Amino acid sequence: MYGMSGPHVIRGSVSLPEAELVWRFSRSSGPGGQHVNTSDSQVELRFDLARTEALPEVWKERALERLAGRLVDGVVSVRASEHRSQWRNRETAAVRLAALLAEATAPPPKPRRPTRVPRGINERRLRQKKQRSDTKRGRTGRDWG
Repeated sequence: MYGMSGPHVIRGSVSLPEAELVWRFSRSSGPGGQHVNTSDSQVELRFDLARTEALPEVWKERALERLAGRLVDGVVSVRASEHRSQWRNRETAAVRLAALLAEATAPPPKPRRPTRVPRGINERRLRQKKQRSDTKRGRTGRDWG
């Protein structure tokens, strides 16, 4: 490709495989000048997640599971049409795809270790509740009169 800024890193040493990316260009919707009707500035970037060899097997399984709702026959697609130049839309689409795959292939978070509330804190809370209830009880006007 001409002038594309470097490989788009997903995570670590793994980046988007340029050879496996399928680009489609079409006319963007929305406002523009006379030029807008003739230029294909909207970009659709497709990546065959199910058949790729560029991702480690574990990542691939994770991504296929997490992106199941977005996939069409194992292919994930990203659109970009906010810029007026096709080149900038290509950049945006590639960055978006890389971010999407980075999120989808991230390892699951560590399980939370349950902790107990320290006794002192609990007792202090109960003491404050009691104090507050005494304050409020003191406001009822039954002893006046």
